[in-house]
Amino acid sequence: MIVDDPDAPDPAKPQRVYVHWVVYNLPATATALPENASKKGMPKGAVQGKNDWGKTVYGGPCPPIGRHRYFFKLYALEIELTGLSSPTKADLEKAIKGHVLDTGEMVGTYQKSKT
Repeated sequence: MIVDDPDAPDPAKPQRVYVHWVVYNLPATATALPENASKKGMPKGAVQGKNDWGKTVYGGPCPPIGRHRYFFKLYALEIELTGLSSPTKADLEKAIKGHVLDTGEMVGTYQKSKT
């Protein structure tokens, strides 16, 4: 699973895709992740890779300006990934190439309140 924001830093003038979460080897039996799973416990076998903060946890939305889109991309693979060490989004995309059986995607938006 890769969670990223293509609207960084400003949706009117995006400059980069910002990666919030990289996760791999989620078990096929997982149907949901509990709140704060990144810090409180992922499903057995799931491994977190490195986000654009350089951390191996979920980095929640915090757009500096405007309403940003957050893409949650899920990949069903024919293999379990091994030999990776805190992979980035690019590392994970390279590792899954040729092994993707199916994909799913959900897009959510977030904008900081103006209080």
